Order: sequence, then C-alpha cells, then structure tokens
Amino acid sequence: MDGILVIDKPAGMTSHDVVAIMRRIAGQRRIGHAGTLDPEATGVLIILLGKATQLFEDMKKTQKEYIAGIKLGITTTTQDAWGERLTENTEFEIKETAIKATMERFRGRITQIPPMVSAIKHKGKPLYKLARAGQVVERQPREVNIFELSLLSFDNEKQEAIIRVICSSGTYVRTLCADLGDVLGVGAHMCSLRRMRVGEFSIDNAVTLEELEKGMALNEVVLPIDKVEPIASILLPAFS
Repeated sequence: MDGILVIDKPAGMTSHDVVAIMRRIAGQRRIGHAGTLDPEATGVLIILLGKATQLFEDMKKTQKEYIAGIKLGITTTTQDAWGERLTENTEFEIKETAIKATMERFRGRITQIPPMVSAIKHKGKPLYKLARAGQVVERQPREVNIFELSLLSFDNEKQEAIIRVICSSGTYVRTLCADLGDVLGVGAHMCSLRRMRVGEFSIDNAVTLEELEKGMALNEVVLPIDKVEPIASILLPAFS
C-alpha cells in the first residue's frame, strides 16, 4: 500500500513505536514517519507508506502547529516536565500582560540553541545520546521562524500558560518555552505538547492507533499519493 496516513499519536510512545505498530497493521515493511514527536507529546504524526516514503525529506520541511503548556518558575535539564529539576522559583507572580508583551520578542525570525535532548549530531553522535551519558557540548544557534505565537490561556494561581505556535521546521517548542521563562526572569519549562498540524495535514483528519487496531480499514483512511494534488501545495515554505 502506498499513501499518507495521519495518526493522532498517544503519549508514552515513541514515533518509532508507532511505525512498528503500523508495519504490523499494514503487513508491510516500507513505512516511515515524517517528523519525530517526543514520547510524551501527542498529536499529528505523518506516516508514509510504500512509495510515499519518497516524500520524507520534503515533508520534514513543512510548517508545524502546536499547542504547548508552559510552567513558569521551574527549569529542567530537558526543558520539559520529564527532565530533572534544575531551579525552582516560587517568589514571583507574572501577569498575563507581561507574558503577552514578552511573546512579541519571539515572533518572526529568531535564533535558538538546540537542546541537548535533540537529534542533532555532534561529531557523528546525536545530542540526546551524549545527554544520556551526562555530557553537555556547545551547540551553535539556529535560525527558525515563528509565524504565529498566541496566548490561549493563563492560570495566574498555578503560573501556567497555554500557547499556540505555528513555526518553521526545526523549531524546538521546548526551547521556546524555556527562553520565554528566561526573558521573564523566572525560568520555565514545557509541561505539555500537542501537535495540531503538519503542513495541511490536521489533527481533525487524524485517526488513532486504537481505531486501527479495532479494525478500521486502512484503505478508508490512507490518502493515496495521486490524490494529493498538487504535492507542492502541502510543502509550505519554512521561511515564507
């Protein structure tokens, strides 16, 4: 079978785990994914079947949309809720207006220093493997583009925010959350992440692994390559 499938990835599963399950369900080996989601993140994971795996490099370059949670006052080793705590600040109260004002600085083209838990390679080794070994190496800043950044909600008592991000490929949302906390002067980490869209493939069109396991027919949900017309229309420019 050749085509594109939009999966709503559950938390607690790697992107490679999803590929392994899809190989079993589809009964074929030539299956991959276009853009890794962290194990605890949920949402859109594009699965490429058969000849659609040829679109891998192009699909990686599409715009992404996320809904992320930010916890102010706590920094971690991984810039998210699943790392070890580095610092904790309880003597502060950030107002919603301050968050909105700070977000202005992160719209458009910005630079980020990739986190140590990323898959970027240093001397041939992925950073996350070095991090697991307790190593921290110098990383070069990278330019990314934040097309849209908005505050969806803010819990003043918990000092937690929910943001919506539309960004270029290569953007680290966890780093965006941590950098926002640094500019606010209190530190922060990403406490949740849900990917809502990859290019034109939306969470609204996604199916779950549970639905497929229960017998949902693949030919009813896999989008044939020749039906994606034109392919170029889904490959939104990273820096438009």
